[in-house]
Amino acid sequence: MKKVHLHLISDSTGDTLEQVAKASMVQFPDIEPIKHYWPMIRTAGHMKRLINEIEENPGIVMFTLVDHEIEQVLIEACRKNKWPYLSVLQGIIRELGRHLGEVPTERPGLQHQMDDKYFERIDAIQYTLVHDDGQIADSLMDADIILVGVSRTSKTPTCIYLANKGYRAANIPIVPGCPLPAELENARGKFVVGLINSVDRLVQIRRNRLLMLQENKTTDYIDEELVKQEVKEARRLFNKMGWPIVDVTRRSIEETSVAIINLKNKYDQENQLNE
Repeated sequence: MKKVHLHLISDSTGDTLEQVAKASMVQFPDIEPIKHYWPMIRTAGHMKRLINEIEENPGIVMFTLVDHEIEQVLIEACRKNKWPYLSVLQGIIRELGRHLGEVPTERPGLQHQMDDKYFERIDAIQYTLVHDDGQIADSLMDADIILVGVSRTSKTPTCIYLANKGYRAANIPIVPGCPLPAELENARGKFVVGLINSVDRLVQIRRNRLLMLQENKTTDYIDEELVKQEVKEARRLFNKMGWPIVDVTRRSIEETSVAIINLKNKYDQENQLNE
């Protein structure tokens, strides 16, 4: 594999830059990026000191900088040293400003302000953590999204992802022989999604789970016929309750979450029209 030094420079946390770099570099499987993170660069003096660090491991420079002075210091250094460089957001911000007829504020870190949305997201995360795997079912009516599914259908990680998007998400496991919480049966008007996985995939994941727990005994948990029956019963329940179904078999957590959010938006729109 060819190794390339990748310097990620930001005047904020660098989260956006990291995600863009990750999404871009995955398209080059024969390249191994050696990432250097340089967040919170807020002054030209700080940038000048950072340039000395880049000189030790020269490579590609990617940055999200809204301050022109700081940006210019970096660009001049890149040109002088012939380092390839990419501004990830500046071109987008300038084009938006041109089309909107507005001048950008050029204040770093605005997306991380501790406003109402920020605290709503923190509240969503706290709610989701205490409502994992059927816990505290008596406050299900406070959920924005409720996920229901058999074991190993990615309920918990999907809820965590949704919580980071600001949704209070609870999940309820379907356990053979155990009734669902009465609170779920009575949660009329709440947005509930049924998660389904293929039988083969479920058996594989569950078997790996048992191996990780050093459980070598054969159990109903990984019996293919019984798992097939579990999935069948789950699908029957979802159809009976009128809950939309998302098949997670070939989906990542992010893809599953996007599908759920799209369904949620459609559900909310339909409710608004009916009001």
